[in-house]
Amino acid sequence: MAQQLLMPKATAVWLVDNTALSFEQIAEFCTLHPLEVKAIADGEAAQGIKGMDPIITGQLTRDEIVRAEKDANHRLKLAPPKVRVPEAKRKGPRYTPVSKRQDRPNAILWLVRSHPELKDPAISRLVGTTKHTIEQIRERTHWNSANLQPMDPVTLGLCSQIDLDLEVEKASRGMPRPEETAEEERLLSAAQTQNYRSPRQDGELDAAAVFAKLTAMRSKQPDEATDEDAY
Repeated sequence: MAQQLLMPKATAVWLVDNTALSFEQIAEFCTLHPLEVKAIADGEAAQGIKGMDPIITGQLTRDEIVRAEKDANHRLKLAPPKVRVPEAKRKGPRYTPVSKRQDRPNAILWLVRSHPELKDPAISRLVGTTKHTIEQIRERTHWNSANLQPMDPVTLGLCSQIDLDLEVEKASRGMPRPEETAEEERLLSAAQTQNYRSPRQDGELDAAAVFAKLTAMRSKQPDEATDEDAY
């Protein structure tokens, strides 16, 4: 990664005010045009910018400035950084060791069955495969479908448990949880509760009421027969 000067215009302001460097030397070091450096020296540009000392920030040494002041042809060079910042790696398909590539179809089958909410791009990021391979395993058209066995990609070492949990959580956002769905199925809506009718309202007979009525009818029959004998 190429080293770059921090705040070049503020650095140019400081060099103009505190050194005897030429406009060309300052312009080349600060990646500015010599006329722009001249305007800074004349007070026509960068009036509101506070100068920044490149020696304090470790981007330039005092010896380098003295050397350039003595030799107009000398070009300032940035001081080597004291701390090396690693270059950010570009995101790409996950690399899978050759020894574990044969396990990828088994891992894909496990993800398809165990986490159907995962989309193809998420599976591809987890195990480093292609969309075409995932579709073949989903549709059982893979050349080795008969011999595939679902296996956890974390156990196979194809991805970490943290990566798997993050992808599952991301894919599950906005989806109802199983316990919430079961609770909704158990509870009746307000409209269903208002329209609900008990078995008695639907014309079904109450067994206790029927037996009570039969008992009352039997008790009345002897009384009626006694009254007829009296006549």
